Amino acid sequence: MPFDFHFGNMNGGFGPDGQGFTPPPPRERKPRKAIGNKATRVLINIVVTLVVGAAYFYLRLPALNLHAEEFYTFVLLLCAVYVGCALFTSGFQGEGVKGYFGFVKKQCTIPFLVLIVMVATIAVGALTSWVVFRAASYSELLPIKTGDFAAEVDEISYGQIPMVDRDSAARLGARKLGELADMVSQFEVLPNYTQINYQGRPVRVTSLGYADLIKWFTNRSEGLPAYLIVDMVSQDVEVVRLKEGMKYTTAEHLGRNLYRHLRFGYPTFMFAEPVFEIDEEGMPWWVCPRMVKSIGLFGGTDIKGAVLVNAVTGESQYYEEVPSWVDQVYVAELIMQQYDYYGQYHNGFFNSIFGQRDVTITTDGYNYIAIGDDVYMYTGVTSVTSDQSNIGFLLSNQRTKETSFYSVAGATEESAMRSAEGQVQQMSYIATFPLLLNIADQPTYFMALKDAAGLVKMYAMVNVEQYQIVATGQTVADCEINYRQMLANNNLIEKEDATISGGEEDMGPAEFEITDIRTAVIDGSTNYFLGAGTYEEQGQVYYRISAADAPHAALLEVGDWVMLGYDRLQEPERFTNLEKEPIYTIYRATYLNPESSGPSGDSGQTPAEAGGDVPAA
Repeated sequence: MPFDFHFGNMNGGFGPDGQGFTPPPPRERKPRKAIGNKATRVLINIVVTLVVGAAYFYLRLPALNLHAEEFYTFVLLLCAVYVGCALFTSGFQGEGVKGYFGFVKKQCTIPFLVLIVMVATIAVGALTSWVVFRAASYSELLPIKTGDFAAEVDEISYGQIPMVDRDSAARLGARKLGELADMVSQFEVLPNYTQINYQGRPVRVTSLGYADLIKWFTNRSEGLPAYLIVDMVSQDVEVVRLKEGMKYTTAEHLGRNLYRHLRFGYPTFMFAEPVFEIDEEGMPWWVCPRMVKSIGLFGGTDIKGAVLVNAVTGESQYYEEVPSWVDQVYVAELIMQQYDYYGQYHNGFFNSIFGQRDVTITTDGYNYIAIGDDVYMYTGVTSVTSDQSNIGFLLSNQRTKETSFYSVAGATEESAMRSAEGQVQQMSYIATFPLLLNIADQPTYFMALKDAAGLVKMYAMVNVEQYQIVATGQTVADCEINYRQMLANNNLIEKEDATISGGEEDMGPAEFEITDIRTAVIDGSTNYFLGAGTYEEQGQVYYRISAADAPHAALLEVGDWVMLGYDRLQEPERFTNLEKEPIYTIYRATYLNPESSGPSGDSGQTPAEAGGDVPAA
C-alpha cells in the first residue's frame, strides 16, 4: 500500500493535519527588584566606584592633572563604573539605547554631566594644542643659539675619551656582578646605565635589582645593597656597597616602588622616566623630571625642574633649579623632538609640507659628551630630504637645556659608521653610534668597532667634514695618533700638531734600518714585528705595529729604513732566558712614516740608542 507523507509548511513543524505550528511566545523576563531605598542605592554605587577607582589609582598611578591624558581615562572609568553599578542596584530593565540613555540622564545626572564636561574639555584641549594652529609656539619650545665648535668645545685628549657605550657598560656590569658570589644569585643589574660626570670622570651608573619576586620578598627588609660605577675611560667597574640598602627603586613593589612613592607624594605632577644618579659623595638618588604641557592642554611637552628622591631613605624634594651635581634632567628624545618642531615649523606649518624652505630635522640617534662639569647630548641636523649629509649638529646641556647649533657641513653619523666599517671590512666589525669630539680643532666622529659577539676590538675616528679621512687603532691612543697623522697629511693641521702627549707619556719617533720582520695575527688583525737591531741590555729590539694602523707595513722589507712613532715612557714586553739575560724587547708603535728612506741625523733613535731601559709609564 502506498505511504503518504504529510509535511507541514516551511514555517512550521510537523503536525497531525499537515499544518505547521507557531512557536510559543518568548518568556517574559522577571522584573529585577531594586536594592533598598534610593539613599542605600546611591551609597552602594559610590562605595563600589570608590573601591574600583582606588584599585585603579594604586595600580595605574594616573596623574590628577588636567594636562595628563591618563587623568581623563581615570575619570571616564569612574563614571562608567558608577553608571553600571546604578543600573544593577536599581533593577532597571530598559529596552534599546534610548531607554538606557534616559535612565542615565535621570538617575546618574552628576556622572552624566561630568562625562559631557570631560569630552568637551578633551575636544577643546586637543584643538588648542593642534600644531596646525600653534606652529609658532611649537617652534619656540627650544631656544637655540649659534656657536663656534672649535672655540667652545675644548679639545679632548685620548686619556679622557669615553670608550664605553651603554651595551658595553651592561656587559661589564653583568660580568662584574658574576664575580660576586654573595650577590649574583640574589640580584641582577638594572639595564638603565646613566651617563654622568662623577668626581671629574665620565662614568655610567646603575642600581642593582632583585632577581625575581621571591628574591625581593626575602631581601626587601635590607634593600638593595649596592650600585655599580663603570668608568667610561678605563673601563673599570666598581661595586659600591652601601652601609644601608636602597629601599626606594624601580625594582621595588608595593608602597616602596619609586613610581608609586612619587605619585602618592606628588599626585598632581606628571613625570618623565626617573634616572639613577649619585652625588659627589656617592649617595644614590633618583632624579625624577617634572613634565609640563606648555601649549594648550596637551601640547608642548617640556620639563620644569625635578623631584630628587633619596634611594636609601625615600626622602624627596622638588627643585625648579636642580643642584649642579645633577647631570640628567632633560630627556634626549625630548630635546630632539623640540628641535624637530623648530626645524619644521619656524617658517609656518604649511611650509613644512609644501614649500619646505629651510626645513631641517635631527638625525636618527644621539650620544653624550662631557663638557666641563656637565653632560651634553649630541645629535646631527640634516635637511628634511634625508640625504647623506649633515648641515650641522646640536649640543644640549642635559641639566639646563642650554642648546647650541654648530654649522658644520659633513657626513651623517650613519655614513661615518659605514665608512669606519669599510676601513676594516675584512674583519666584519660593526661600528657603534659615534661620539662627537674636538680633535685638533676638527669636529671628529669617534666610535668603537665591535665583533659579532659585541666585544670592542678596535676604535675609529672619522673627520666630519671629510669623511673619507678615517683612522683606526687597537687602542684609543693609536687611533688618535693615526688620525692626527692623516689630518696632517691632508693639510688640515700642522705637522707639529700630529703628535700627542699626555701626563704619563712621551710620544717620539724611532728611526732605524729593519733587520728582521715577523708577523702574527692578534685579535683578528695582522701585526708586524719590525726588528731594530740587537742591544746588550735589551736583546733583539722589535717594534710591533698593526696592519690596521699601518697597512703599508706589508710592503716593508729587511734593509728598509723606517720612522715609527711610539710612547718612549711605555713599559715594553721583555723576554729573558733562564739566566735572566735579555732575548727580546718589544715596543708598541702607533704610527709608521712610509716616506722615511734613510737616516736623518738626530730626528729619531731606538730606545737603546736613547739610553737603554725605558721607565714604566
